[in-house]
Amino acid sequence: MKDSVVILCGGGPAPGINTVISSVGKVFLRNGYRVIGLHEGYKGLFSEDRKMEELDFVTLDAIFTKGGSHLKMSRFKPKDSDFSTKFFVDNNVKLLVTVGGDDTASTANRISKYLAENNVSISNIHVPKTIDNDLPLPEGSPTFGFHSAKDEGVKIATTVYEDARTSQNWFVLAAMGREAGHLAFGIGAACHFPMIIIPEMFNKTAISAEKIAQLVISSIVKRRILGLNYGAAVISEGVFHFMSDEEIESTGVNFTYDAHGHPELFNVSKSHVFNMLIQRKMKSYGLNIGTRPVELGFGLRCCRPIGFDLSLCTLLGDGVYSLFKQGHSKCMVTVDPKGDVSPLFLKDVEDENGKVKPRLVDVNCQKVQSVVNYNLHYLTEEDVEAAKEYLPDAENYIFKKILNWE
Repeated sequence: MKDSVVILCGGGPAPGINTVISSVGKVFLRNGYRVIGLHEGYKGLFSEDRKMEELDFVTLDAIFTKGGSHLKMSRFKPKDSDFSTKFFVDNNVKLLVTVGGDDTASTANRISKYLAENNVSISNIHVPKTIDNDLPLPEGSPTFGFHSAKDEGVKIATTVYEDARTSQNWFVLAAMGREAGHLAFGIGAACHFPMIIIPEMFNKTAISAEKIAQLVISSIVKRRILGLNYGAAVISEGVFHFMSDEEIESTGVNFTYDAHGHPELFNVSKSHVFNMLIQRKMKSYGLNIGTRPVELGFGLRCCRPIGFDLSLCTLLGDGVYSLFKQGHSKCMVTVDPKGDVSPLFLKDVEDENGKVKPRLVDVNCQKVQSVVNYNLHYLTEEDVEAAKEYLPDAENYIFKKILNWE
């Protein structure tokens, strides 16, 4: 029986997954391996009615530039009691290739350890994936899919900003991002939005719904002083990850709750929540300034990958084979800005609790400070008197005061 390689995808989609599957599959086929695609991630791996597919060159070549994932995905996380050696032995598996985030990688390591304890030796190599760009890869190396998702977001945000200018309105956009604001910042900076709000900006004060509303209103009023009756703000949904349940509930949204009593944020539009906070605050001042919500969410995850990600994902796919032939296992494949492939081991990027530390936006770096100082519009000390036409307590809406950056 031929040696085989198995590919599965976990978590949510990102542009470039098909490019990775195609690149991994092609290079292993070329070198005499059987390539098995497993649907539904780990759920499929340990299911009695698993859906597996023999991947040939024609199939792999057809999916190379497509968005989404040819292999259906799942967030299923197996327990140790779910593990079995049967699939790996029956199919003579030599390598398990996983595409996903840190949870997917950690589970692959657990499986590899279990197999070794049961005298089944396989390698596992992980291809790190997220449009959030928050995995701790080498300096200057983005996660695949980030630039494609950002590009798709910029297309939408540019149109929204043009609508704002044309209709003399304001729009409030929410962008995906768990703890890091890379996507929101990248989109907002590229489109010259007058206000960008990401979790990392609250490095000297606690995040609250009140402060988020204040920052957007600060921008709206500043633009009014400048004679501009339109604009747009983009806010990273990651701000919610730093709020208590009580703070989230104070927004007044009618949430559903999970089994532990926590608000289920995935059931609501974040842009609607942000917009409602801003409208409620403005109406308390008697300001009749319209704002409209726009969600930059699931529409970014399955777009066609742009040229950057097509090239990066090809290098990552070929890199899997290179690392495998070098004898590496229990690692992530990475590509630096020069195009050189190297392994990144989870043990080197985990904290003391085994959690992978996210790569955050450095708000003190020159790139971010340039955008903050030269592109955003917000109230300063010099604007207070003029702003009192709209806000009697205008001094509370000074941008750097809200963030405690003074």
